[in-house]
Amino acid sequence: MALEVPPVCDFGWSPPDFVLPATDDQSYALLDLAGPKGLVVAFICNHCPYVLAVMDRIVRDARDLAPLGIGFAAICSNDPDSYPQGGFGPMGNMARERGFTFPYLHDADQSVARTWAAACTPDFFGFNAEMSLQYRGRLDASRAQAGPDDLRRDLFEAMKQVAETGQGPADQIASMGCSIKWKAA
Repeated sequence: MALEVPPVCDFGWSPPDFVLPATDDQSYALLDLAGPKGLVVAFICNHCPYVLAVMDRIVRDARDLAPLGIGFAAICSNDPDSYPQGGFGPMGNMARERGFTFPYLHDADQSVARTWAAACTPDFFGFNAEMSLQYRGRLDASRAQAGPDDLRRDLFEAMKQVAETGQGPADQIASMGCSIKWKAA
């Protein structure tokens, strides 16, 4: 498990569109996922201890952001040949078992992760209504084990601010997690 920390938020960056299949047997374009006030895209996977430690909190924050007009989606970009637990079948199992209320997308060719410069799992990208990047930080202060229940909800608070003002907080703390499992060159 290689530990990665993504770069600081590149405020104003606009993501290229994509269409990816999801575990609900639908395919989604980027704008299909956005709410009227913005969107969070989380790069996650099924086996990273950093993701598993906060999975219930990810599901909670996705649910709590929806009434604020913030859409949510998760993407798995790990190489499913080298890491079969990151394949489409196991992804569907996780989505059902954990009660995902958001699309869980499969980036099988890793093109989205590469063009977005996703660095780790989890890696959170928060956009405003104009699809301008406003947050690239952590969910909360948890690491490979979930922290106390009363931790500040960094992602939720930042995206609440984005929903209210269109702008993310100037001070952000990067997420930390396992490296994305890239296909051999």
